[in-house]
Amino acid sequence: MAEQGGNVPTRVSDQRIVVRDLVVSGHLGVTAREQSKAQRIRVNVDLTVTPEHPAQDDPAHVVDYRDVVPGIRRLVRSEHPQLLETLAERIAQVCFDDPRARSARVRVEKLDLYADTGAVGVEVEHTRRE
Repeated sequence: MAEQGGNVPTRVSDQRIVVRDLVVSGHLGVTAREQSKAQRIRVNVDLTVTPEHPAQDDPAHVVDYRDVVPGIRRLVRSEHPQLLETLAERIAQVCFDDPRARSARVRVEKLDLYADTGAVGVEVEHTRRE
């Protein structure tokens, strides 16, 4: 018979860190005209991590979104790639700065490119090689 309440023995195999609808301004594009003006870019990240000690209520034992979000902001401010694909790849690499990261799905979208669309973009997915 299964135990009732909060005492069911479980094992946490992974956790997901999510960043939803982070809007940043960045310079990217193929043409000089695109590069010359900052564009609004929406970033979404799903980061799968292996927790060290998930039962402990200690921030030192988790991948902290307070590191992921500023890392994305710094990258978008400092990098000026031509392609959204390149930006998405670089954001994925930021996610792997923490060795506990196992996989990352990154979606990057330009919000103001076409008046009749909400956004256009690209999504990449990376898995850490074992």
